[in-house]
This record gives sequence, C-alpha cells and structure tokens, in this order.
Amino acid sequence: MGGDLYEPVTDSECGGTEIPDPYGERALLTRAMTAGHDAVPTQERERLRSYLQAVVAARRAPVHTAVAFNAAYFGYDLGGEGYGASPLRPEDFPVITLGECAPVLPVGAMVCVTTGSDPLFAEIVYREGAHPEVSPHGDVPAWVSGAPAGAEGPGEPGEGAAPRRRELLVPDLDAFGPALRLSPTQLRRLRTRQRWINTDGHLVVDVCYPSRKAARRDELAAYADHLLSTARDRLLSPFVPVSLAELVGGTRDEDLRAGLAGLFDTIRGVLDSSELLRTWGQYAMTRTSLAECWRDTGPLGGNDLRSLAAAVEHAAVPVKRRYMHTSAHPAYTAVGPRLRAFPGAVDLLTGTGYATAVCRANTALADVVRRDSEQGLFASGFLVTLDDAFESGGVWRSHRPGAPEPSGDPLIPAGRGWASTLLPEAGHGAGADLEPVDLPLADDTSLGSGELLRSDGADVVWRAPLRLAHLIDGWFPLPSEAVRDLCRSRDRYPALRLELDHSGQTVDEKEAEQDVTVDLGQEMPRLSGILWPLDFFPGLMIEVHRRLGDPTIRMTTTLLRERVLIGDRETGHCYDPRVLTREDVPGSDRHGDSAAGLGPRQLVMRTVRRCGLLTLDGHALMDRAALPTAAYGHRPARAQAASLESAVMELFAERALEPALGSRDPLGHPHHPARDGQPVIELIGYRPLERRVIRPWGVTDEGGALPGIQFVPGHLRRLRPGCFPSEAQRVAFRDYCRRLGKADGWELPDGYTFVTEHTRGH
Repeated sequence: MGGDLYEPVTDSECGGTEIPDPYGERALLTRAMTAGHDAVPTQERERLRSYLQAVVAARRAPVHTAVAFNAAYFGYDLGGEGYGASPLRPEDFPVITLGECAPVLPVGAMVCVTTGSDPLFAEIVYREGAHPEVSPHGDVPAWVSGAPAGAEGPGEPGEGAAPRRRELLVPDLDAFGPALRLSPTQLRRLRTRQRWINTDGHLVVDVCYPSRKAARRDELAAYADHLLSTARDRLLSPFVPVSLAELVGGTRDEDLRAGLAGLFDTIRGVLDSSELLRTWGQYAMTRTSLAECWRDTGPLGGNDLRSLAAAVEHAAVPVKRRYMHTSAHPAYTAVGPRLRAFPGAVDLLTGTGYATAVCRANTALADVVRRDSEQGLFASGFLVTLDDAFESGGVWRSHRPGAPEPSGDPLIPAGRGWASTLLPEAGHGAGADLEPVDLPLADDTSLGSGELLRSDGADVVWRAPLRLAHLIDGWFPLPSEAVRDLCRSRDRYPALRLELDHSGQTVDEKEAEQDVTVDLGQEMPRLSGILWPLDFFPGLMIEVHRRLGDPTIRMTTTLLRERVLIGDRETGHCYDPRVLTREDVPGSDRHGDSAAGLGPRQLVMRTVRRCGLLTLDGHALMDRAALPTAAYGHRPARAQAASLESAVMELFAERALEPALGSRDPLGHPHHPARDGQPVIELIGYRPLERRVIRPWGVTDEGGALPGIQFVPGHLRRLRPGCFPSEAQRVAFRDYCRRLGKADGWELPDGYTFVTEHTRGH
C-alpha cells in the first residue's frame, strides 16, 4: 500500500469568483434549498458552493456538513472574525456545565462551557467515540468495533433505556473571533487543570442519551434535534441572515424539521460536487491541503500515511511462536490513537489539528483501498475494510479470510467486530424492513423512527409514523418514559383507556375510546389491541400524550395547511413521506403484505417503491436493469421480463414513473446524480408528490417563475460604513420578528438593515 494519491489544485480554492456574503444583498440560503439539493437552481447552487469552498479553505479543521450549515445560516465571516462579526448574541448560547454525565453535543453545537473562571465559547467541529478499552497504540477489542452505545462487553448491549457512551469532542475555540477567544495563558491554565478540557484542548465526556434510539441517530439527525430543542431560540433568531421560519413559511416543528433536512441535503450535495474539495463521511477538506500533506516529509505527512496504510493492511499477520504460528484472527485498528504513535505527532494532534489529521488519514486509507485492492482484498491476501466510522477516529478491520466473506463496499462500516460476538440469530428482529438484500437503500436505517417530544417527569409526548406492521397487528410503540409508572406493577400487560382524535375527521365511537393493553415484555414497550380507523395509512404521523399515573393515553393526528396528493393517496394530515413510499404500496394493506396476484404494472410500482434508493422527501430511484430480479426474487422468464418492461413504458407515458440517469460504481452500486468517471445507467424514478410552493405574482402554473423572476425571502443585510436603515425598514424588521414569535419585536442590530421579501427580475 502506498504511492502518491493526491494532485495539487492550482487555483484560488474558492472558484476564482467573488465570494458571496451571507449578510449580502442576496440571501445565500433560499426556499428551493429546503427541498433538497436536486431541487435547487444551478445559479443558487453555484453561489452557495463558492461560499462554502471559501469556508472550508479558511477553517483550520475539516468542515462537517453541520458546521457548513452553521456558516451559511449564522453568517460566518471569512475575514477572521468568524461568527463574531454577526449580530448573534453569545448570551443566547446554551450553557454547558460538564459533570458526571453530559448532554448530547452533536457536531455543529455552539456552546458556552462554564469553567472556574472565564466561560469557554466554542463550536463543536468534530466528534468521535473514546472507549476506554482502546489501547494507546490503536489496538481495539473486536466487540468494541461497531458496538452500540452502552455496550458492556462481548455480546452484552447493556441494560437500561438511557445508555451512556464516552466521547471525545473537538471544540473550535476561535470560531467566534478575537473578542470571545481565550488568551494563551487562560487556555494553558485550563489544559493544565484538565477539568473542563484535556491537555490537547478536547472535551472528553460521558454522554447520557435519552434513549437507545437517540443514540443510534446519525450526526445530522442529532444536530436537527439539538437545533429544534436546546438551540431553538438561536435557530429562530431574527439576527441570522435569513430565518428558517421565513424559508419554510412557518414555525411548526414538522415544517422546520423538513426544512432542515432539505438544507442539510443541499449543503452535503454542494460539498460533494465541488471539484476543489474532498469529503470523508460528512467532513470536507480542500484537495490542495491533502496534496500538501501527502508531499510533507514531516510528522503525519506522506511517509507516515504510507506507514499507516501498511500497518493497517498487515495488522492481522499471525504472531510466530517458538514451534508454530498462531491462527490468524481479524485485527482492529483505531486511527486516532494509532496516529499518536508516530514520532513528533503529539503536538500536531492538539486542538482542531486532531480532527484534521484523523480525516486526512482516513481519506488516505480509503484511497489506498480503492486503488490497490479488489473490494478491500489486497494481493497480499489480506482483506481491509472500514468497520466503525465513529469509534476513536475510525476503526479499520484487517483479516486474512480462510473462506469467501460477504461482498459489499469495503468503505461502508459493517460493524463485524461487534457482530462476531453475537449469537448467529441476533440482530434480525421481526420489525426489519422488507427490502431485497441485493439493492442498497439510501439511509433506511432510521426509517420511521419515533421522536420523544417532551418528558418532564409528569407528561410524556411521543411522535412516530404509523407503520404497516402497526396497522396489520393493531399495535404502536411507546418510549419507556411513557410507561415508567406501569413498570413498577407485576402485571406484564397493564390496561389503559385509549382516546383517539383524528383531527378534522369524525371517528367511530368504538375507535374514539378503546380499552388497550401495554405490552412491557418487548424491547420497546407497545400499546396492543388497537382498532385503527379505516382511513389510517402507513406513514400517518401519530402523536401520543400520557400523564404518568393517569389510566388514559391519548393519540392525535395533525392537520396539514392544505390537502396533498401523494401517488394515488390524498391526505390532509401530516405524514412521513419515506414510510409512505416504502409501505403504502400495491399488495400491502391492513390485511397483509404480499406481491402475490399483482399484475405487471402494480408489481413494477411496488418494486420501485420498495427497492429504490430513497430520498428524504420520499422519492425512490431504482436501477432499471435490476427491476426484473428484484420483482420476482430471481431472474424471471423472458415473457415475464417483457411484460414488466411493457408496464414500465406505460407508467412512463402516464408519468406515474419517470426515467432518469445515474451511474454505477465499481462495486455495482447505483448513484444519482451520475458521478464523473462511472458508467451511466438508466434509472426508474418514483415521484410521490408535486410540491406546492408559495409563488409570487406573475409566476406560471408550469412549476417555475417567468424568465428572469426570482423570489427573495426577507433577510438581514450588512450596511456599508456610515449608512443607516430607514424607519420603514426598522418597522419591517419588527414585523418580521413578530412572525418569528417575538410579540414586541426586536430592534435592528447596529450596522444592518432588513430587506423585505420581494421578487427580483423583470
């Protein structure tokens, strides 16, 4: 393993064009971006890309998607002031007091850490597991790699609904500019005490998760939770360049969460598509910095990266004993601790330098695997794969297989270390999604996961989408917090009175009030014996409210502002678009789930929706060549394949499905949009909903504005020195604040004016 992998980029690192300002004349974030990357006009993408490229070049640490969102949303200044140049108020930041157990602090969180003297203002820019059993040289016990939060040993996931996990957080102490930056003396004092930060300037904390489901959420979902709860005031602050509430047209949690998901998708797509950047997971770095690192002959430079790659590949070489070789076992190497073993590396791994070194090392390892191996299998006979992307900077697995191993992308974390300590049947619960295993799905791991909205010791509010299994078997999951009082009884099936309210609809008396039972014997408690109304469907959002000690539990649905048509289903209630796409398919209803007896058209629709790559808003895209095998479970007869192809053409003509183009990577996985250098393939697309957007006067009904017309939301704009806002703009800003929930409004910050929403163009 080795060789030069990176070529330097000889340009300005920001595209050679004028870099937009988040507080400039035109808003950097737009309404189209809340619908996801593919919905954004090219010109808007290019403006955002130009700014984010400059942010990545200016920041010392690799820029996570959440941090890139912060930069665009909260107005990161590229002149050295960071967020300190914006009118955001540090006193609004959540105050964190580190103790025996810390709250969840995802990447992107802006915090004020209380210390013995001056507060520590920081933006969390990197996060990883810090399991105590990982050795200083990077050797990892097999069970630690891929283990869930709270795991206590091989095959022991731990008990309790609120797991703990030790984590290392890298704060950027320079993110808020010189005004809030600690002096070198103050920082040295904090590092010496090691009470709030360690000697490297990092936070090592024992994180308490509210539930096991929360611990399994990805970084962006965790950050969305943080923004909508702990940092909600900052998210809806009128002092950001353009408020999310302005972009989505309201302050309802459902709208804000969907808008955040769309913005994250847009930002991730922009970072991935930049020719000047490379990404490792959610972290973006400039290609120039990677090339410079590879040419560097000092600590953690190219020579050390080559040594790391060779060490990872041969980590599983059997140890030679006196009379015999020991048997070869998989070896697990953690990148973060392993980097510290290189001479002269310790000083480079302090502060944000640690995040930089870890991301560079993982990127180099990934490139070596892509270039020098066949799906991770090297000529030496060793199989190298990424096993855990979170623990200790990333854990890589090296193994000399004695028999064929499961195929797949070696860079998708497989968690084989933890899985090897489980019983063969473990991990295959009855609630698994019914997806063909030969087609990878996009982010289906959290499909239909519930959300704990409130738990204050007296009231518990829980929200989750209705699943097909719930409808068929008459049950619904509950968080452990909602039945804490019932667990004290000896009855495994305590009874409750269910009150069901279907907003805007009349519910039959037998459905409006029902006697149900709580099944406490499941991994997650559930209500059983529910009689669901006939118009309930998979994906319908259900909110559950229970006051502890009360024998009654309440379920409600939530109205949309207008009815929508999703596929062939019309609804006026909030729903989860991904669950709806996956489970509300031909052959599936509350009486069962089977493709038996379906005609070719229905079979095609069912297969595309069940097996396609899934987007956040419920679109599904499937490799057209894989359709026959996925539909029948095996290669069908020629006549069956022909009937499916005929059905596809009919559905295209009716626009029930859409043709699209993507690409196929060397491992056979489809991608959309097509990636450079990969063979182009045909895709079949399912578009469930023609989105309704607010259109300004003069817009056509054909789904776009007239040529030259662009809608601009209300936003803050920085004034030139010596300029002041008019009284009309001050009044407009106070009205804008009232729409965000501040009854008496706020005054414009000094040096800014407010640009009211308008259309741009002719």
